[in-house]
Amino acid sequence: MPLAITIVPVMPLRAEASHRSEIVSEALFGECVETESVTPDGWVKVKMQYDGYEGWVTASHLETIPQELYDVPPAHVATQWAARLSVNDQPMYIPYGCLLKLDVPVWGKVKVSAESGIAHFRPPASPGTAWGPIAHSFLNTAYLWGGKSVFGVDCSGFTQSVYKLLGHPLLRDAWQQATQGELVSLIQEVKPGDLAFFDNEAGRITHVGIMLNDHQIIHSSGKVRIDPIDNQGIVNADTGVRTHKLRLLKRYF
Repeated sequence: MPLAITIVPVMPLRAEASHRSEIVSEALFGECVETESVTPDGWVKVKMQYDGYEGWVTASHLETIPQELYDVPPAHVATQWAARLSVNDQPMYIPYGCLLKLDVPVWGKVKVSAESGIAHFRPPASPGTAWGPIAHSFLNTAYLWGGKSVFGVDCSGFTQSVYKLLGHPLLRDAWQQATQGELVSLIQEVKPGDLAFFDNEAGRITHVGIMLNDHQIIHSSGKVRIDPIDNQGIVNADTGVRTHKLRLLKRYF
């Protein structure tokens, strides 16, 4: 299957080949995909290189690349909320956390170079202390179903994005992330950076957040926020209403 790379700041992945269809996830600038099928009106079915997630995107958001570029690991990262690139000699602003393959400056017909807010990427040697500043960078970001950036993020997009910058890959959805990691038996035993998962009335895991300690959590609910948590679940710090029922706790590093 042809391989491609994302050439817009944020590319929505939709459930169906229509602009009216639900956004199920996003790909950020520089993320690679496998293309699976193409419609006559320019929609492309893709599979994400990073987590295997599938969806429909528009062809104008992609550039076809060779296997060699697809296989190159990212070596740079956007360190500002809106980092600046030059793309075919025109300015482009990309969101914080984009991982980039700038060691290969020509992506098919696209020429890319860093201008500001771009640094070399190396996963931190001590993720247990590095995750906090990364997670706090998302504070007050609006909740967006399917979102993965500081301009709009859902609960599992938030946890995946933070862990990605730590060099620890997570799957895309909360229920998928709950299948990874090691179980933590009690909330009193959590370490900062552990993930907490929450279920609905049907017992399906529908929410996830990052534990700051054994009584606070940072998560995307309305916006990325910090709320109190106990062994029953989350309580909204502003309203005092219990919003999420705790199901399980997991550790990844």
